[in-house]
Amino acid sequence: MPSFLSFILTFFCFICSIFISQVKSNGFSVELIQRYSYKSPFYNPTQTKPQQIFNAVQRSANRANYMNRKFSSTLNKKELSLILDSDSEYLLSYSIGTPPFKVYGDLDTGSNIIWHQCMPCNICYNQTSPIFNPSKSSSYQNISCSSRRCKSLEETTCFNDQDTCEYTVDYGHGTKTQGFLSMETLTLISTSDSIVSFPKFMIGCGHTNTLNYEYKGPSSGVIGLGTGHMSLIKQLGSLFEEKFSYCLVDEYNSMSNISSKLNFGDAAIVTGDNVVSTPMDHQKDYYYLNLKAFSVGNKRIKYKGVKREGTNASTHNIIIDSGTPVTVLPRNFYRRLESAVKKVVKLERFYTDAFNLCYNTTSQPPNFPEITAHFSGANVKLDYNGAFTSLFEGVKCLSFRPSPRVNGLGLFGNIAQVNYLVGYDLTKKIVSFKPTDCSKY
Repeated sequence: MPSFLSFILTFFCFICSIFISQVKSNGFSVELIQRYSYKSPFYNPTQTKPQQIFNAVQRSANRANYMNRKFSSTLNKKELSLILDSDSEYLLSYSIGTPPFKVYGDLDTGSNIIWHQCMPCNICYNQTSPIFNPSKSSSYQNISCSSRRCKSLEETTCFNDQDTCEYTVDYGHGTKTQGFLSMETLTLISTSDSIVSFPKFMIGCGHTNTLNYEYKGPSSGVIGLGTGHMSLIKQLGSLFEEKFSYCLVDEYNSMSNISSKLNFGDAAIVTGDNVVSTPMDHQKDYYYLNLKAFSVGNKRIKYKGVKREGTNASTHNIIIDSGTPVTVLPRNFYRRLESAVKKVVKLERFYTDAFNLCYNTTSQPPNFPEITAHFSGANVKLDYNGAFTSLFEGVKCLSFRPSPRVNGLGLFGNIAQVNYLVGYDLTKKIVSFKPTDCSKY
């Protein structure tokens, strides 16, 4: 029996090496699960589109507050209460261990680590899907305190009575994960149904995980897409030259069951006609772009960022974030943008708590203007539904919100990015945009 098991493991590793060799030459793509998709474990068939959009607006406010918290030591109670109910926008289904154990992770471009809950739990939040047990994986291995990996990471600590590298990530206000840093096999299923497996991935195996809000759901942890050494893109970097891209379908205005995609390596390269690129910088765990202005039709409105510690407001003034649904703008700038739209659109107003500016489109044909984001070196004309979201049938709303804080950060959200292939090249430090029908990508 032992020899047979050894044969099986050897054969599995051989197959994995074939897939790794294959994807190394041309990259691969995986499916992103939007939280309201019928493929999502959060899917609720009784929830209406307006309810989904109302929730997306609230999550955008939560996300904006969470990000602002990283740049400020003071929060009032109202702002804190908004942070406590933060949810992710996209999930990624993946497997860990040998044999592969399926889990869900919250995809986060603002995080630099991959971690998941592990048995035995000292403290675990209410995960409705099974929790990974490392004792049942033949490929699980704790990382030694004396290893170069452990010593090179800020998130790790060691204790004198054991030679096991521990990690800690503190998100603040009671949300925290702590456990052992491990080497483990990570397996993904590509959109072409190929098994793509990567051995010896650094993953945090969290035995103590606390949240400062009530949670009941399938997510086992976080998959970071930041630029830290433990993020997914950094660990795949030697194979895929630190490139990734995504193409987001219009989840809120379409009844299609087509999913968005996340791409790596050659599959992530954004080329061809109409591609524009802008410099990108990574500060405080986020991807910053330099936004010069927004245009509403022919009206150009100059944009100025908000000064934050560790950033240059003149060159790094807005965060591009796939985890924030609605684009959030500093209040004074938002008012100017809204005013410009009001001067163009001559329709009956529709009033709602979801968005500040909505119109009834049933009485006459809509005359909504084109909205363009002018980044340094790249003019990105928003998709029609990326600029104006359908809240109800016959009601369209400007897909922007003012920041919950007076001097809040600007966040370029995922609704504004729909039907664009958006590529990140961490080596060249650029973000590229290509108009794309993501339902056919």
